[in-house]
Amino acid sequence: MNSEIDDLTISQIRTLLQRKELSSLELTKHYLENISSAEQLNAYSFIAKDYAISLAIEADKKISNNDVEDLCGVPFGIKDIFCTKGFPTQAASKILDGFLPEYDSTVTEKLSKAGSIMLGKTNMDEFAMGSSNETSFYGSAINPWITETNEKLVPGGSSGGSAVAVSASLCAASIGTDTGGSIRQPASFTGIVGLKPTYGRCSRYGIIAFASSLDQAGPMTKSVRDAAIVLKTISGHDSKDSTSARVSVPDFEESIGESIRGKTIGVPIDYTTDGMSPEILKLLENGKKVLTDSGARLVDVALPHTKYSLSTYYVIAPAEASSNLARYDGVKYGFRAKIAPEENLNDLYEKTRSEGFGDEVKRRLLIGAFVLSAGFYDAYYLKAQKVRALVKQDFDNLFSNGVDALLTPTTPTAAFPLGKKNQMSPLEMYLNDIFTVPTNLAGLPAISVPSGLDSNKLPLGLQLIGRPWEEGFILNLGNIIEENLRPKQKLKKWWV
Repeated sequence: MNSEIDDLTISQIRTLLQRKELSSLELTKHYLENISSAEQLNAYSFIAKDYAISLAIEADKKISNNDVEDLCGVPFGIKDIFCTKGFPTQAASKILDGFLPEYDSTVTEKLSKAGSIMLGKTNMDEFAMGSSNETSFYGSAINPWITETNEKLVPGGSSGGSAVAVSASLCAASIGTDTGGSIRQPASFTGIVGLKPTYGRCSRYGIIAFASSLDQAGPMTKSVRDAAIVLKTISGHDSKDSTSARVSVPDFEESIGESIRGKTIGVPIDYTTDGMSPEILKLLENGKKVLTDSGARLVDVALPHTKYSLSTYYVIAPAEASSNLARYDGVKYGFRAKIAPEENLNDLYEKTRSEGFGDEVKRRLLIGAFVLSAGFYDAYYLKAQKVRALVKQDFDNLFSNGVDALLTPTTPTAAFPLGKKNQMSPLEMYLNDIFTVPTNLAGLPAISVPSGLDSNKLPLGLQLIGRPWEEGFILNLGNIIEENLRPKQKLKKWWV
């Protein structure tokens, strides 16, 4: 069975556990062994080995009494941005070195109550700011996919470690956060499924904040069905989060398999960029054909303000980050810089923040402080908020005129080589999120599904964007794409 565990999805694991054909302890030990042999992938920043084994033993006791939920006994990797009581939570930043939260995030608490197993904390871009996982204080996670010339690749970001952990079978599933594409882009780069729920579907309580009006937790899994199973567990209103919505939580898994005959799927003409590779265009055509063959009606649609999304995002997100990250001063917790006896409190603040934050975080904090400053607030931040409303209005207009969902590429390219970031301008890096950012601005649900390989045999993903609160529908569409287009090629374990 050990050799087969790597290929198991949560839905398969659930069945095997309930039939007593596999134990949670066996499963957990298998993933811990995989993690141990994959250190060079740098997917985890912290391994909770003893804790995971103790949880697995408890899960097996519950299963033996037939007292189980869907995720009981299932091992997870948790992004290092979720607070976990008594365990390091650092957001991959030096400034939170040594921070041990006194509470759990609502999402991880829900997973714990469901009986899941936390294997450890996964690597990420510092404070979720990045598209390659190269801004991490722990060093970059490495994509388990590799070119034919053995060139190592980035896994995408910011949830790069979570994506690597799932793709390389270092857990059964993982949890990430998505502020501008941080679940979907690494999912596309590593050949897994990544779902960003509607803003407010999952509580943000206990998630270290980047941009509060954009951040949203979501599942990263081996299959679309697994994403549906995980989403049901982590969703729901939370009184500790004022942005958590009072909406019912359906059984998302029940939506999978429903007919899409007569449904209208829009293909935004604005989601094609100059110089987009023929491979991405072919991928999109393949997705359109699959949905058409399944009975959907495909129509070209316009989202005229999409072209302003990226610049709007890079005003709003840094502005919110500059406010959220003002709390890290070296006084109460985390890293504190050393100062000379003659230096004062302001010197402590300045040195701590200068030494504690990485370059990308500093860049965004400076942008955020600038656009919020007197004299520039109206010209930048206020204008960006107005444009954000127009971006959302574009989506609303389509959905109110009969479009049920949208189909787009997830990313403009496959994963790029490790270290290329140093040869690219920040603007070139930001373009990796060009197809994912608009949905965060509009607060919409979106899923990335592995749908093909490029000429270098690297994964490519298609993105499906849905109406607010209709994750079930895009999960169903994603399942159709997955069944017809998911590459059959298995990952080569070059790191073992």
